[in-house]
Amino acid sequence: MAISKKQNTRTKMAALLFSTALVAAACGSDAASSVDAVTAGTSDATEQVEEAMEDEEAMEDEEAMEEEAMADDEAMEEEAMADDEDAMEEDAMEEDAMEEGDAMALADAQQVALEFDGLEPLGDGFVYEGWVIVDGNPYSTGRFSVEADGSKVYHTGSDWDDLSTGTAFVLTIEPAEGDDPAPADAHVLAGDLVDGVAELTVGHPAALGNDFSEAGGQFVLATPTTTVEDDELSGVWFIDIVDGAAVQGLDIPELPAGWVYEGWAVIDGQPVSTGRFVDPGAADDFNGFSGTDATGPNYPGEDFIQNAPDGLEFPTDLTGSTIVISIEPEDDDSPAPFAFKPLAAGVPDGTADHVGIDLGAGPDFPSGTATLN
Repeated sequence: MAISKKQNTRTKMAALLFSTALVAAACGSDAASSVDAVTAGTSDATEQVEEAMEDEEAMEDEEAMEEEAMADDEAMEEEAMADDEDAMEEDAMEEDAMEEGDAMALADAQQVALEFDGLEPLGDGFVYEGWVIVDGNPYSTGRFSVEADGSKVYHTGSDWDDLSTGTAFVLTIEPAEGDDPAPADAHVLAGDLVDGVAELTVGHPAALGNDFSEAGGQFVLATPTTTVEDDELSGVWFIDIVDGAAVQGLDIPELPAGWVYEGWAVIDGQPVSTGRFVDPGAADDFNGFSGTDATGPNYPGEDFIQNAPDGLEFPTDLTGSTIVISIEPEDDDSPAPFAFKPLAAGVPDGTADHVGIDLGAGPDFPSGTATLN
């Protein structure tokens, strides 16, 4: 148990007085003068001890006051910190409310009401932008992002007051930062304005200009970049094999500026690119997964032999996977296929290598409606 300074001083005083009594008892009456001397000394010592006790009591009182002051300071600091945290939370709530209010105000202020079916989110570096064509000139109706649930978040409003004489609407993909004020080449959807309403499609001449209903093709499973014979189901090539020779396997139209094709294998639910290309009769721009024993054919395709993405292992077995041809913005930072997928096919279980598999129509293209307010 701890002993305070005051208790310690009192203990020392009691010991001193007790020692004095022992001295007196030992000396007897013949030593009275000695006892008187000791008693006098003891009296002086007692006074010194009492003075020390008073000093220590004052010090303890001062220390108690300092501790109380420190406790008050700590309480004030904790209260101030709590007030700061509350203020920060209130500021964050106000900022969120302001951003939401700004977005709602922008949406309410749009001169063109937009509705879309199948339009998907872009990568972080890009946004959608609407344009009304008036007397042959494009006027922005605002830039926006599309969320995973299909809702729109506006970033800017219209840049012209009167769009009522517009003749067409065009939707483009634009860089989120450092954008040229003119429309980019990647025209997603377009439609003529009739009585203030435009039905938006990919087939409009101001968009892709083709509905891809005539597109077709096939692919084979093979691994021409390796000499191993037991990995043939780990590669996909968009070719046909005629008399033992590879020939072009895709029958797809030329794309307008701003767009490229890309092949994909969806393996265990994860899309993996086979490369991007503009000409189905030439090699694509990627061979980072292929083997190193030989060169693949001069057509789009890929062997999945090395450098597997996280979550996958190469070589693999592509039976049960889905093969897709997509149309991608030329400037693109998304790792997933874009919403335009004209061709797709599943790879049936039991598929043999070097045997052609037909590609069919992919999911429906996005569409929409633009209505002048």
